[in-house]
Amino acid sequence: MNADLKSTSAPAPRGTPFTRPIPGKLRPLRSDGAFLLIVLVSLIAGLVPVRAQDLPTAPSFVDDFTSLSRARWYISDGWTNGKHQNCTWSKNLIGLSDGMLTLGFEKRKLKDREFACAEIQTKQRFGYGTYEARMKTDTGSGVNAAFFSFVGDADKQPHDEIDFEVLTKDTSKVQVNAYIAGKGKNEKLVDVAGGTDKAFNDYAFVWEKDRLRWYVNGKLVHEITDPAKLPTHSQRIYFSLWGSDTMKGWMGPFSDPGRKLTMQVDRVAFTALGQPCQFPESLACNTN
Repeated sequence: MNADLKSTSAPAPRGTPFTRPIPGKLRPLRSDGAFLLIVLVSLIAGLVPVRAQDLPTAPSFVDDFTSLSRARWYISDGWTNGKHQNCTWSKNLIGLSDGMLTLGFEKRKLKDREFACAEIQTKQRFGYGTYEARMKTDTGSGVNAAFFSFVGDADKQPHDEIDFEVLTKDTSKVQVNAYIAGKGKNEKLVDVAGGTDKAFNDYAFVWEKDRLRWYVNGKLVHEITDPAKLPTHSQRIYFSLWGSDTMKGWMGPFSDPGRKLTMQVDRVAFTALGQPCQFPESLACNTN
């Protein structure tokens, strides 16, 4: 494994359903000069107007996975998110090759589960803005391939979440959803032309104070404007690939796929409201 793919050394607590473990703490700055430089940059950034950004947020970024920044990403390893999950997170199922991030799911006994799976999350939390990912899934009943943002108990915050979830029992669709203080019921199944497994597709959501919009390949597919259904807490960005023996009504009955399943991510980006778009094809080039 590439050294850049190793998870941080700090152990992460065991999660519960819809409770994500908090990443290890970042190292302190090693010099007063570095501290003063960061303060100066922060002051300059504070002079840039940001429309409706009254949530704290980490800076805009684009990551094309030519390398994996340990300053940005934390790899989940050695625990599960609850009894509903039939696999244990494994850092060995996160791979990087030719500018592509790969998450894996395979039959391999790890702790008390018969399967191993993969999850990666940002160390920083992000607020209002445009969240984008270009990715491709595999197929398989009882498996979930997800791009989402989340905050919860591990951050001592209410459970807020914004989702793209491909239930790979049916790769012709993706489910979008949002949780506010742990309450969902904002889900919608959206068609993905050609399927999520046949080619790479672009998934994006634009989160503003007064609305939340989901896009697939640049097309608006769902919108929420009810203030009671809008998240209000900054969140981490996640990718995950996992399975379940128990959530049959939602994910389909699980069966051993007989091979390693994969989820590939070509690019991810966050653009804070009012900031320049991060790459030429970005949805934020037209919606900010």
